Amino acid sequence: MTDMVATADLVFWASWVSFVLGGIVLLIGAFGMIRLPDVWSRIHAAGMIDTLGAALMILGMMLQAGLTLATLKLLLIGVFIFIAGPTATHAIANAAWTAGVKPRNMEKDDSARFTERGTP
Repeated sequence: MTDMVATADLVFWASWVSFVLGGIVLLIGAFGMIRLPDVWSRIHAAGMIDTLGAALMILGMMLQAGLTLATLKLLLIGVFIFIAGPTATHAIANAAWTAGVKPRNMEKDDSARFTERGTP
């Protein structure tokens, strides 16, 4: 009986640690979205909060739900976010590059290296 209570308490606290860490990552990423200087840095912050912050929050919800159908649904949502988030971030970065938005400290010669020969 006490082992079950100890396990339940451990799962409860592990889920809350996951919630708190996920919230911290989301807050840091949100501040990064506001404070970072250019679109490329902001895209990086958005990618981090999308992937890591959401994964930690979903992990906390999965621990709270236990072994149920809700856990499977949360797992599928997590896999979708893990695949779709970086794909969307790449699409936004590609659109910005195609539109001519250059990184803040990039010289003209640096951008020519990327556009003429592909990646260096």
